[in-house]
Amino acid sequence: MTERTVHLLVSPDAGRGKAANALTAIRATLASEGVDVVDISGTTAADSLEAACQIVDQGAERIVTVGGDGLIHLALQAVAETQTVLGVIPVGTGNDFARALGLPTDPAEAVHSALGSALPTDALQIGEHWVASVATAGFSGDVNERANGMRLPRGHSRYTIATLLELPRLKNRRVRLTIDDVVHEYDAAMLAFANTRDFGGGMQICPDADPGDGLVDITVVADIGRFELLRFFRLVFDGRHLAHPKVHSHRGSEVTIECENLAFWGDGEPLGAAPLKCRAVSGAIRLARPAF
Repeated sequence: MTERTVHLLVSPDAGRGKAANALTAIRATLASEGVDVVDISGTTAADSLEAACQIVDQGAERIVTVGGDGLIHLALQAVAETQTVLGVIPVGTGNDFARALGLPTDPAEAVHSALGSALPTDALQIGEHWVASVATAGFSGDVNERANGMRLPRGHSRYTIATLLELPRLKNRRVRLTIDDVVHEYDAAMLAFANTRDFGGGMQICPDADPGDGLVDITVVADIGRFELLRFFRLVFDGRHLAHPKVHSHRGSEVTIECENLAFWGDGEPLGAAPLKCRAVSGAIRLARPAF
């Protein structure tokens, strides 16, 4: 493998087929840059992850994802805390990670960005998993689980419908958070642990999150009812929810989460259930991206 070899991970269905449609132009742009492209995409997520881990172990210089946040999450499991650079060509539905990092969404511009210099970028380690953007639990996790089980509709409307279907089942769970040795207890409807600010296609759940500060930003929504939660979601897209009296914000390098029957999702993927420990790992990703 040469210094100009790029290993490509592609999710053809990402962005309702945008990835597959853009792939020809992306390959042409890579070829014009004199790059040797090796497609390591598997027929399943498990196959793709195995291939990514193998080429990282072999000293691969760069993996580039063509897809959405779920594919970035997959690649991160292979490249975290290694010397392999991660490049991102965002053609998913939400593209929360790319939005937060200021990565270009135009495919041609994204190719040049993905081939650029690497800058150290934080990631979250939650249990045995790595998370690029945000991990959530409670109501948002329940919505994620329901949406992932729905075939139709595709895109953002699936999450809107899943939210409405889960709303009657909303409950506040007793949660114990130990943040850098300080204990906080809440009856929480929803929790978020963030490396970057966005999740769910642009909701700024932790608007001050900085993937370069070595810290986890934490948002807890506690003691809230169904209709009040709907009003809360109207505020999240521009980060105005932090002033809501039912919202509690924290920041720390490490947090332990204890709760019964509380499942976690990170970057839209399942992470397991509490108790879990979440920590920010400075510079865990060598990310090809513009400087902050």
